[in-house]
Amino acid sequence: MLFTSFDFVFLFLPATLLGFMALRGTSYTAGLLWLVLASLFFYAFWNAAFLWLLVPSIVVNYGLGRALDRHPGGASKKLLLAAGIAANLGVLLYFKYAGFLVVNLDLVLGAGLSLGAIVLPLGISFITFQKIAYLVDAYRGQARDASFLRFALFVSFFPQLIAGPIVHHAEIVPQLKPATLLGVRAAGLAAGLALFAFGLCKKVVLADELAPTANLVFADAAQGIEPGLAAAWAGALAYTLQLYFDFAGYSDMACGLALLFGARLPANFYSPYKARSIIDFCGAGTSPCRASCATISTSRWAATAAVRCGAISTS
Repeated sequence: MLFTSFDFVFLFLPATLLGFMALRGTSYTAGLLWLVLASLFFYAFWNAAFLWLLVPSIVVNYGLGRALDRHPGGASKKLLLAAGIAANLGVLLYFKYAGFLVVNLDLVLGAGLSLGAIVLPLGISFITFQKIAYLVDAYRGQARDASFLRFALFVSFFPQLIAGPIVHHAEIVPQLKPATLLGVRAAGLAAGLALFAFGLCKKVVLADELAPTANLVFADAAQGIEPGLAAAWAGALAYTLQLYFDFAGYSDMACGLALLFGARLPANFYSPYKARSIIDFCGAGTSPCRASCATISTSRWAATAAVRCGAISTS
């Protein structure tokens, strides 16, 4: 279910928002549970079979996080953290690279090895890195919230579930507590709807309308048809702007959707075409151009994780 689809805009989003607004007035827990179930439904709409991967991973990582938080320390605590990180990365590596490795082993050994088609679960990279960041925070004593429902929503929150941004436990979970979650006001709803509509416009009106021009030129080039000067420039500029408005639109929509439920996601798109270098463009450090594309969430996560892991190695 895409943010731009009819099912999302006119069915899922209104039902989720109205259900949340109704239930939060009755019970904070009921409102929180509603958002968790809605987020799981959002994920299952693509392929319900992958709930068997998402739900157990939420349970296991929550348990690991609580164990790390309560652990007195020492080598066994580091071993527990390493096991948690290895398990998460193992799942990611299986879905992303197991088929590739088996095909190449078969080429070398000629043993008829095959894993068949492996379907990559949506958002598995974002979800994996987010859970790893949580385990590192728990190791450092910076993820002490004991609520399973808040953790489940932190991992599965549908505005950022599929395409990020990758967020840290300390950024989101405090916003899911009663004081914030029950305090959504008309101004927040208006701001969220406006930002979502703005992002939707960027994606549907601008990015999708530029796509045919870019696709035509690149398709001709792929077939060996050399474009003229004007056509080549038109295709290159159309693709450049399409890419920009596509990512900018989805980033705005994600932030707007989160605002509807009282949460503020970190800004994930800062005018990348104003970058002064490739480092700025890829979001290193504190550059205002950070998060210029979907993978930049990973850069943001990796930079913080590197600092925290460095602290772990000396503790």
